[in-house]
Amino acid sequence: MRYTFFLYNNEADFADITAGQMEESKASFGAYIGALKEAGVFVDTDWLQPSHTGTTITLKSGERRIQDGAYADTKEQLGGYFVVEVPDLDVALDWAAKCPAAQYGVIEVRPSAFPSE
Repeated sequence: MRYTFFLYNNEADFADITAGQMEESKASFGAYIGALKEAGVFVDTDWLQPSHTGTTITLKSGERRIQDGAYADTKEQLGGYFVVEVPDLDVALDWAAKCPAAQYGVIEVRPSAFPSE
């Protein structure tokens, strides 16, 4: 079964991050990605630019409307995601708990609506 881990965090918490802290973070995520790949469950991942760089679009009422910035005004923003292929939710939750982002943010684990390939 395919699951996506949506990584949410407060972007303000990273405003003053040092180069050394960034390198530590990259190393911990690199190790996590390596573990996912070694276990054969890794499908995809991405690290997103800050929410203010996003653009939303809607065609509600047949009219194209575009808005710059984040969709929702909340403290926690979507910062990235992982897609894994695992047998069930329990295994997905175990992998999500190992993600470095769980130490400072929230991880939403959601099953895919499409069948696995």
